Amino acid sequence: MTTAPTRQFTAADYAGRMTHAADAARAAGLAGVLVTPGPDLVYLTGYAPVAITERLTMLVIAPGRDPAMIVPTLERPDAEVAPSARALRIVDWLDGSDPYAKAAKLVDAGGRYAISDSAWAMHALGLQEQVPDATYVSMTRALPMLRAIKGEDELERLASAGAAADAAYLAILRVRFAGRRETEIGADLAALLREHGHSEVDFTVVGSGPNGANPHHEIGERVIEAGDMVVLDFGGIVAGYGSDTTRTVHVGEPTEEERRVHEIVVRAQQAGFEAVRPGVACQDVDRAARQVIEDAGYGERFIHRTGHGIGLTTHEPPYIIEGETHPLEPGMCFSIEPGIYLPGRFGVRIEDIVTVTADGGRRLNNTPRELAIVS
Repeated sequence: MTTAPTRQFTAADYAGRMTHAADAARAAGLAGVLVTPGPDLVYLTGYAPVAITERLTMLVIAPGRDPAMIVPTLERPDAEVAPSARALRIVDWLDGSDPYAKAAKLVDAGGRYAISDSAWAMHALGLQEQVPDATYVSMTRALPMLRAIKGEDELERLASAGAAADAAYLAILRVRFAGRRETEIGADLAALLREHGHSEVDFTVVGSGPNGANPHHEIGERVIEAGDMVVLDFGGIVAGYGSDTTRTVHVGEPTEEERRVHEIVVRAQQAGFEAVRPGVACQDVDRAARQVIEDAGYGERFIHRTGHGIGLTTHEPPYIIEGETHPLEPGMCFSIEPGIYLPGRFGVRIEDIVTVTADGGRRLNNTPRELAIVS
């Protein structure tokens, strides 16, 4: 079992994050940020309501002001013991009263605010009714890199998650594939992820034979056969942070074409990794990986972006895709996962999580990338 980090984030950690959010809002010309339950709230305060309900919970961060969080009265005791409680002001509202009238007192009448992507429409509209001259923009659009640069403690958690996923992959190579359903291999993977330290299993993709040509195929009832290429893409949560890795294996000896396609993807993945360094645009990592596949004649069969950020959620900025010109910075973490998909036949994808260092990149997944043969 992989050991997870034990240090807990402190009130000082969360205070620093809220200050960073206020500074980012100021730099973006915003009056502040409005954060509802979800990953942004967990990141900034460490607080996650027991149940996300229709009752309004909202953190308000504005430059030059102390952060404040409005919560239902019945949930105030939980909010007061959150690790960030000492770093913010808690305002509660009682059932039967208007929470938006109370929240409006925390919002500037003509301000422009970033609001959590996951905010319920009823909350955004309720606040808009109270403060009609304020305007709102999604957090990802206004402050896409708010959570993108990880601190050392976050990197430690992501590395631990990557190591746990690696251990699960090495273990799955020892099970029998032929004659078993994708659902059975998926169940094996889920059990192995938990055995090696995951508190949650988010997904187990098992794409055998022609199913591997569908990048978002998860698991089905298809019986895996000798001669199948099998895409294994899986991940979950360790100490609050995500894992996500992909390897492609083969049941028995592969054909020359299967080996060639797999080797092209290995080279593309390596080219993407070698492109990682501070100052390089996100799209340049995508271009580096994609160029290898295009040069090999399979450009039309690489049908998705090269990667996505990872942290508290499995998919978050930065996105490694054409058109994303934001420069890489040390502490960013994202996947590099090129693939080739041949409809009706097979697919190949190889994925590692990579973090940007001071002078390049570091892989957080370190299992062999060559084509593994399983029974």
